[in-house]
Amino acid sequence: MPGKIKQIGVQLKIMSTLIHQIGTVYLTDEVVKSWIGEVRNVAYHVEDVMDRYSYHAHELDEEGFLRKFFIKGTHYAIVFSKIADEVVEIEKEIQQVIQIRGQWLPHTQLVPNQMVEMERQRSQDWFPEFVKDEDLVGIKENREWLTGWLYSEEPNSTVITVSGMGGLGKSTLVTNVYEREKVNFQVHAWIVVSQVYSPDVLLRTLLRKIGNMEAPLSSGIDKMDVHDLKGEIEKRLENRKCLIVLDDVWEQNVYFLIRDAFQNIQASRIVITTRKDHVGALASSTRHLELQPLGEEDAFKLFCRRAFYNKDHECPEEFKAIATKIVDRCHGLPLAIVTIGSLLSSRPQIEIWKHTYHQLQSELSKSDHVRAILNLSYHDLPGDLRNCFLYCSLFPEDYPMSRESLVRMWVAEGFVLTKEKKAREDVSEGNLMELNTREDVAEGNLMELIHRNMLEVVEYDELGRVNTFKMHDIMRELAISVAKDEKFGFANDYSEMVEMDKDVRRLSSCGWNVSAPIKVKFPRLRTLAAQGMLSSSRITPSILSESSHLTVLELQDSDITEVPSIIGNLFNLQYIGLRRTKVKSLPDSIEKLSRLHTLDIKQTQIEKLPRGIVKVKKLRHLLADRFADEKQSEFRYFIGVEAPKGLSNMEELQTLETVQGSKDLAEQLKKLMQLRSIWIDNVTADDCANLFATLSRMPILSSLLICARVNETLCLQALAPISTKLHRLIVRGQWAAGTLECPIFCNHGQYLKYLALSWCQLGEDPLGLLAPHVPNLTYLRLNMVNSASTLVLTAGCFPHLKSLVLKGMPDVKQLQIGDGALPCIEGLYMVSLPQLDKIPQGIESLLSLKKLWLLNLHKEFRTEWQRNGMHKKMQHVPEIRI
Repeated sequence: MPGKIKQIGVQLKIMSTLIHQIGTVYLTDEVVKSWIGEVRNVAYHVEDVMDRYSYHAHELDEEGFLRKFFIKGTHYAIVFSKIADEVVEIEKEIQQVIQIRGQWLPHTQLVPNQMVEMERQRSQDWFPEFVKDEDLVGIKENREWLTGWLYSEEPNSTVITVSGMGGLGKSTLVTNVYEREKVNFQVHAWIVVSQVYSPDVLLRTLLRKIGNMEAPLSSGIDKMDVHDLKGEIEKRLENRKCLIVLDDVWEQNVYFLIRDAFQNIQASRIVITTRKDHVGALASSTRHLELQPLGEEDAFKLFCRRAFYNKDHECPEEFKAIATKIVDRCHGLPLAIVTIGSLLSSRPQIEIWKHTYHQLQSELSKSDHVRAILNLSYHDLPGDLRNCFLYCSLFPEDYPMSRESLVRMWVAEGFVLTKEKKAREDVSEGNLMELNTREDVAEGNLMELIHRNMLEVVEYDELGRVNTFKMHDIMRELAISVAKDEKFGFANDYSEMVEMDKDVRRLSSCGWNVSAPIKVKFPRLRTLAAQGMLSSSRITPSILSESSHLTVLELQDSDITEVPSIIGNLFNLQYIGLRRTKVKSLPDSIEKLSRLHTLDIKQTQIEKLPRGIVKVKKLRHLLADRFADEKQSEFRYFIGVEAPKGLSNMEELQTLETVQGSKDLAEQLKKLMQLRSIWIDNVTADDCANLFATLSRMPILSSLLICARVNETLCLQALAPISTKLHRLIVRGQWAAGTLECPIFCNHGQYLKYLALSWCQLGEDPLGLLAPHVPNLTYLRLNMVNSASTLVLTAGCFPHLKSLVLKGMPDVKQLQIGDGALPCIEGLYMVSLPQLDKIPQGIESLLSLKKLWLLNLHKEFRTEWQRNGMHKKMQHVPEIRI
């Protein structure tokens, strides 16, 4: 048996290479395309059988000698007998595709052009640093029209529409105007609508966005119907000047749904972006902007900004002729220009450009010019990046994907294993653990997809890393089409799913509306993704009982209340996502999931983990806590799970968030030296010495949260980390005297980038005290911290700080900002400072500021702000909330 498995494994490698190679060229021969489809089916079959064999072989090895001795007539004999039969079947399938190749494709060239292959290999070894591109070309006139309409004389609510085909930059234009002008509207909100929307969800989203600008919304918003939601919106908008953007609208009904709430609102503006002409007609002809492709000059300028990174982005003389031809083929479509420009930016050889142009020319002879551009971009991806790209199509349209979650799904699916093995050959074992885990490689894949403009960044975190991102809807259409053709995955409604091949390997149930138990079986299913859309009581048990090869189960925000015990039969399961579901417990059978590496049960109702969880020795990411106070006003608003006995057996853990402190936790953590992030709740004063000494010895620790037990004091003296990677520190609770003299601040403070402190007593002026100890912070948050009435930011302090949050500080009456303080600040958030009645001195000198929140301050603050004409003085700040 092992020999046979090894043989078909070799065949799988050859088939995968062949599929990858042929995928680098454009298949127009239907016979070749059909044959490749058969090869792909066989490869998938081999992959399934190898997974099943390796699992049972490992399971048998774990059972020990006695079980091996009595194997005849046992469960294992039956299992391996079935696998042997499948191997024989696979060998026949392999011979069949070989015979078809010889009979029907004897002289067909299946190897791609050598120049293309060499270029591909070069690009695989090059991982560029992501550069955020904010350059805008050719929008000046349209921006002036749109801005003028916002301030036109119409006294009543006015609809403005911006229409055009996908990729023309509608959202880019409107975003630019919205960010510039929203400060002049008392209420503003941006709502992404897309094709699939629910009336009550749309209204509820709008209400939440406008509600965040004043008093908190009532807890009953989730129970309101459409009529009540409209009434609440109208009440909150009364006598207030509003700017509302409805982005990516496909049907007129979206506007008709909400217009009642704006009937009596004076001088409000509703801006709608759409691809559909009939939606564009919602506005009068004098308020409708139909975008056109860029002119030749602007198109060429935009291309050069993406293709050349020399001074002034100038096109070298020898490239001008071919660059002009390429730009001409893009027909002025910004998305196409940006995509091809980014693709060619790393290819300085003119022969490569000419070859790319000829491929482009052939594809653009078809009717869909944009798809041709995107096809070229897709086919330029290495095999592992293709899988990562196609995987993103499983998420809903405009869905903000989480970097951490998606990276872990890619790892579970095995998309980055090959590159990690290569890394093992290139670096020492110690460096590999620190720099080249599979998660690190997957993040590299993500950044390259972003660099290639195949994914769009939605939000960066406080450390400047990508936090959330999305897939452009045109890119998503391409990915869905390719994924369906290659039987990689399927993201569509249930009715279409019933009609297609049931051998689908990845499935998104988002948008399904299934009232009856599911009848379709998915025996080959690898991923089930259902972000908040799944009627779990009818669908989940059926899929789990039939999909034994399932690898990723993502059910966050769905209505699931319990996890069926049959989940333990999913031998291949590596990722479970139950975040923000109503699950109260996990079944004991979870201990059978020996391959599980991510368990995300954050913000569920689970208080305790099954005892057998410690048997899951390959677990790398354990995320578990529950909210005790969703308003986050109480000291202990989230609660971690109890640390299971035998936690020390889980030596591969990289993430442990959140676990409750205990007397023996320090001892259990001593073997968990691969931890990068750990959050610990309910820590007592007696725990501190041993616990912090253990944490200090972790060589690659990067993120640490410590929350004290109520009324306990934390002593940080023993916290002296050897890891220079520890950049994020969150401490909740009272500090012992002299804490700022402890090693974490005196010796390690220079490495900290993110610091959040809550419910502690630092001294008279916490900002002044902290500044010398943590000079490289990019994010600082002080919450419920007692202090003097005046806080002072002296010249030169916090030179790298981008975000400063001061919240719930009852003593603060004044903030003084010295010349040269906070030179890089982008976000200043002052919230719930009830005594602050004076304008922060020197605030107008913060020229880099992009967001300024001054909420729930002294009742006279708003008057003081207006009296001093601060809106005019702060016109350089795009977002101000008071």
